[in-house]
Amino acid sequence: MPLQMNRDVFITCAVTGSGSTQDKSPHVPRSPKEIADSAIDAAKAGAAVVHCHVRDPETGAPSRRLDLYREVTDRIRSADVDVVLNLTAGMGGDIVFGSTEAPFPVNEAGTDMIGASERMAHIAECLPEICTLDCGTMNFAEADYVMTNTPGMLRAMGGMMTELGVKPEIEAFDTGHLWFAKQLVEEGTLTSPAIVQLCMGVPWGAPNDLNTFMAMVNAVPQDWTWSAFSLGRDQMPYVAASVLAGGNVRVGLEDNLFLEKGVLATNAQLVEKAVGLIEGMGTRIAGPDAVRETLGLTKRAPK
Repeated sequence: MPLQMNRDVFITCAVTGSGSTQDKSPHVPRSPKEIADSAIDAAKAGAAVVHCHVRDPETGAPSRRLDLYREVTDRIRSADVDVVLNLTAGMGGDIVFGSTEAPFPVNEAGTDMIGASERMAHIAECLPEICTLDCGTMNFAEADYVMTNTPGMLRAMGGMMTELGVKPEIEAFDTGHLWFAKQLVEEGTLTSPAIVQLCMGVPWGAPNDLNTFMAMVNAVPQDWTWSAFSLGRDQMPYVAASVLAGGNVRVGLEDNLFLEKGVLATNAQLVEKAVGLIEGMGTRIAGPDAVRETLGLTKRAPK
């Protein structure tokens, strides 16, 4: 499809993630209060959407605890700034195999495989406006770790999202993930138009070169809404690339810890830098109400 710059761009801030970054920067939030405060600061800096995981408040390790999600959700919804809430539904699909000569039994310390209903429990409890759907299985950088999302699991989780009225954000780490996402829409598991996050440069998914990026962009149906990001030092270049190619952007500490070489960032600082780049390209920053209108979302009040 022809390139056309996006003139109304919304920013998603990925606040903390589930990677092992908690001891690499003091700005990576751990507790529900820290995560919510960082999300609120990002919203004040210009993020229309905040994408949240939760962590064990003591260790910083990734967590699936419902009480942590409930507290993060309540704090963000009670804030004095409006923002669209996006919660991950990607946890609970982790397999770490044993050695290459003896893959079974799996490594229990790293394996976290649960059923669809349990993976969706915090979504049903908190009812965010958006939640993520990692649309495929993939080898990650670690030697024996596989992010596992079978077609059956994705159909089950996607159907639950649709029934709950929570908009799935399709996470596409490679071209096949987009292929299957379109199949889910064709089947009626997901509704159209959908929203997609193109995840570039995550080992070993789609590499973050522009040829691969444009192959991903061109595979997104024209009536869908999409965003993109890349990791580390390529985070800001992909802000510009995404806008030029017609998309929206994602920044945040889940994907990149640095404001510039040697300078650790906060989420708000990364959003502010993205705002400067986007506005410097002559493009407007869209707010949460515009996102809701575009995606057909309904704002939910705090309980």
